[in-house]
Amino acid sequence: MNPDRQAQFEAEALSRRVLVHDILRRLRGQPNDLLPYSVIASLRPRGESYRGLQTIEVDKIVGSVDRYGDFDAEFLPKEPHTLDRWAQLRQAQLQGAEFPPIDVYKVGEAYFVKDGNHRTALAKALGQRYIDAYVIELEVPVELAPGDTLKDVILKGEYARFLEQTRLPQLRPGHEPILFSKPGRYDVLLEHIRTHQYFMGLDQKRSVSWEEAVADWYDQLYLPTILEIRESGVLKDFPGRTEADLYLWISDHRYFLSKALGHDVGPEEALRSAQRQAHNPLRRWLERLSSWLLPKSLQPQ
Repeated sequence: MNPDRQAQFEAEALSRRVLVHDILRRLRGQPNDLLPYSVIASLRPRGESYRGLQTIEVDKIVGSVDRYGDFDAEFLPKEPHTLDRWAQLRQAQLQGAEFPPIDVYKVGEAYFVKDGNHRTALAKALGQRYIDAYVIELEVPVELAPGDTLKDVILKGEYARFLEQTRLPQLRPGHEPILFSKPGRYDVLLEHIRTHQYFMGLDQKRSVSWEEAVADWYDQLYLPTILEIRESGVLKDFPGRTEADLYLWISDHRYFLSKALGHDVGPEEALRSAQRQAHNPLRRWLERLSSWLLPKSLQPQ
């Protein structure tokens, strides 16, 4: 088979493959879009460095600077003109052509193509493991992983903003990660810290700085609760949730429980109450009806 016919034959097979991928992702409720590089702005990049020519893993290329609409989540061509260009490159490759390195941005362990989208699509379709690339690496407070979806990027963007506002990496280097399962929770956490700052000022009869409040909140409230969560193993009773999700619920639960009992119950007693609710048969029955007996901080969207 001559290179032209073989390239066209492979392009037709690839078109069917892309269609099957799209159907399967829709059935699974999975997004089938390539990540746009523009979402990286939400991660608060602090600078970039040119790393030169490197050999990178093709599977870690997850997005594009300006051609993300032409490819699916697997970086395979989904538009007719993109498929035609893919076939032209494949024909040239079969005829012995060698292609120059692509240009990429590196964000954590993931890469976004600046130049060379069709060459990347060719490598992806053929199962190529590595590709040469000129790399520009971005410095971000929260790194991306190759399997991250747009929702993951949004969550990590909110986390980056939270870290910037609290200066937690500077105040507590090596702090425990604070990760949520749904957007919008970091604003609630900031309000918790502001409330803690207010009551610290009342207790100590002085003005308490934001940095002091953040550090004390982490040391006296967040970290002890997280350690209790880990020691108890209660997180397994809340599938799909994170330690930070459970921290917010326990904090709210602790407040209302303390009001009801007339004294501060502490994180241990609040956690035991959470475990009792987690094992409540009625609660599990209601969960099967998609009604969570939890405040909004743990309700699924």
